[in-house]
Amino acid sequence: MASTNSNQVNTAGTAQRTASGHTTAIRANKVIGTNVKNQQGEIIGEINDIVLDKLSNNIMYVVVSFGGFLGIGEKYHPIPWASLDYDEDQDAYVGGFSRTQLEGAPYGSINELTSAEGNSYRDRAFDYYKADRYW
Repeated sequence: MASTNSNQVNTAGTAQRTASGHTTAIRANKVIGTNVKNQQGEIIGEINDIVLDKLSNNIMYVVVSFGGFLGIGEKYHPIPWASLDYDEDQDAYVGGFSRTQLEGAPYGSINELTSAEGNSYRDRAFDYYKADRYW
């Protein structure tokens, strides 16, 4: 999510708003817990966590939980942040992939997703979703 000139701080020291009324900054607690939908508007998961790349100051990926019931049998999928767009009308992040594609995507436990610096899952997720690499 690249910043644009319309999101810069003005001379009064307040953040200028985008056309939709948002700034480029967003708090993690506003993202975590938000539904993820496919382009048909079906809920296919929920953002469970955000994994940060401390070396490059980027979001490595978001962790989307999918399946299971009350946390049992749930799978955790790393999805590149740029692969999701927030849709205000749906109050959800929308990805260009189906439930079937998400089922076939890389997944692991929260601990596995961050093992070995998270690079293995990051690389697999960026390959799977054909996302542009930030590194």
